[in-house]
Amino acid sequence: MKGTTYISELKNNVSKPVTIAGWLYNSRSSGKLLFLIIRDGTGMCQCIVEKGKVGDELFGKLEHLGQESSLTISGVVRADERSVGGYELAATDAKIISPSSDYPITPKEHGTDFLMSHRHLHLRSQRPWCIGKIRHTVVDAVRRFFNDNGFILTDAPILMSMAGEDQQSLFEVDYFGRPMYLTQTGQLHIESTAMSFGKVYCFGPTFRAEKSKTRRHLTEFWMVEPEVAFIDLPGLLELAENFVSYIAKRVLEDNTKELQTLGANIDAIKKIVPPFYRLTYTEAVNILTSDKTRKFLDEQLAQFNEQKNNIEKRIAELEEQQKGKIKEWQKEKNAAELIDLRSEFAEVTTKIENNPKHARLAAEFRWGKDLGGSDETIISQMHDKPVFVTHYPKDAKAFYMKTDRSNPKVVENFDLLAPEGFGEIIGGSVREDDYNMLLQRITEDGLKPENYQWYIDLRKYGSVPHGGFGLGIERTIAWLTGERHIRQCIPFPRMMDTVYI
Repeated sequence: MKGTTYISELKNNVSKPVTIAGWLYNSRSSGKLLFLIIRDGTGMCQCIVEKGKVGDELFGKLEHLGQESSLTISGVVRADERSVGGYELAATDAKIISPSSDYPITPKEHGTDFLMSHRHLHLRSQRPWCIGKIRHTVVDAVRRFFNDNGFILTDAPILMSMAGEDQQSLFEVDYFGRPMYLTQTGQLHIESTAMSFGKVYCFGPTFRAEKSKTRRHLTEFWMVEPEVAFIDLPGLLELAENFVSYIAKRVLEDNTKELQTLGANIDAIKKIVPPFYRLTYTEAVNILTSDKTRKFLDEQLAQFNEQKNNIEKRIAELEEQQKGKIKEWQKEKNAAELIDLRSEFAEVTTKIENNPKHARLAAEFRWGKDLGGSDETIISQMHDKPVFVTHYPKDAKAFYMKTDRSNPKVVENFDLLAPEGFGEIIGGSVREDDYNMLLQRITEDGLKPENYQWYIDLRKYGSVPHGGFGLGIERTIAWLTGERHIRQCIPFPRMMDTVYI
């Protein structure tokens, strides 16, 4: 609105009169003073309305104004480190634009299903707002890194005529009477554009019909995929670690306040600098089946149980306080802490239940299987920054990955596992560049060569060593923010069992 100032710009207007426009996030009254927390999308500001400084009628309307009512407030900006955002407004006037009543999302505790079914409103709350700001930074960092390093954006189609990954996870659509599929990856198509431009990337939504309900899975998610001609596996690993380190650096620079609000591990993010750890698949298998891992999981279980006991004690303390005579602001503060504690309690309870399962699966793991979610969790928990796992068994991986010429049982690929149990955020490989070997792999996987003829053609006309990888945006955001479920890391999540709105 003309004549209004964004809350993010209040730092440049100390001691000056301004007008802000926004929504009422929270309010409390001490009789002669109203404390109104206003949000405008750029930040939050506490506005102090003093009886006598505004008309009695306006004071009464503001005192009874409902959460998420829209309004403008005029006043003088004051710096105050104790206030949300570090600045406050000594109000001199206000205009109510649209009053709101009975807003469904209140400071009390709400379940996940309730919040997701009200996602169109929940996005206004602090946690999703902070995650959304960080998502914006991550997306901008992705584009900036590749654009500044000579990559050309060449978007792949959303509708595909063939599988790029597991055929069982394809979403089929009717395309004017013929079957087509929502893209699982842009990789195959941008291999062709890499032969034109040398260094390319695509960035967009991808779809997987995986029947999985884990916290790491969405049926629709965003992925960025670079592809480079004339590159080998060491070159890919270096590109990936520089890329991820750049994203982490940007988030630290641009979103420290949001990370603090979310309770993210900022010290851990500061460690995300090259070089990352490197393991071969065989070394990872040896770790999983070792006595060291068994001991690690036993110690971890003890820590989880201690954490659970401490949370239970704190919940009991707060619940007892809520029964007594305490000020309203303290009740609201306690209620907010209880919401977080109950979420932590549920999470640690799940960890305690999963620990023996993870231990059993690790002990029974045998060379030749692909690493599962629990295996990746264990490996990543045992490292304090990202770790590459390379050279997986050929039979466990896709047809397009290049067979290691020194060991035909494995391929020249890698997964990048984020630390603290967040697991895989990148998967990539050198691509098979030999015409006959690619044709053989396609046939061995039970695929029809005629469906991939254009892709095979790339090996007929000036084939070169090349490779690339895909980074999942939501998984990366979940890792950086400490959010345990990636459904919180996209505005409108799509999951196997539920589409809320």
